[in-house]
Amino acid sequence: MNKAELVEAISTAADLPKVTAARVLDAFTASVTTALQQGNDVSLVGFGTFTVKERAAREGRNPQTGAAIQIAAAKLPGFKPGKGLKDALK
Repeated sequence: MNKAELVEAISTAADLPKVTAARVLDAFTASVTTALQQGNDVSLVGFGTFTVKERAAREGRNPQTGAAIQIAAAKLPGFKPGKGLKDALK
């Protein structure tokens, strides 16, 4: 499902115009992004939790030359599904 299909599904389920559904989806993604940038988790009971995961710096290898390279530490978004979402997929 891409963004346009998700907007269509939200529009149909909530009986909203597509423009409003698109604004709601954009506001949701912006709010989650802002919360994660501030180091906060976003928990949606029954759905899941968005978190920031930290990956430590490490040494890697260039696959073409085999030379050692340093890979910088990084912060990455993570998602842990909740019980309701897990149960829905069984």
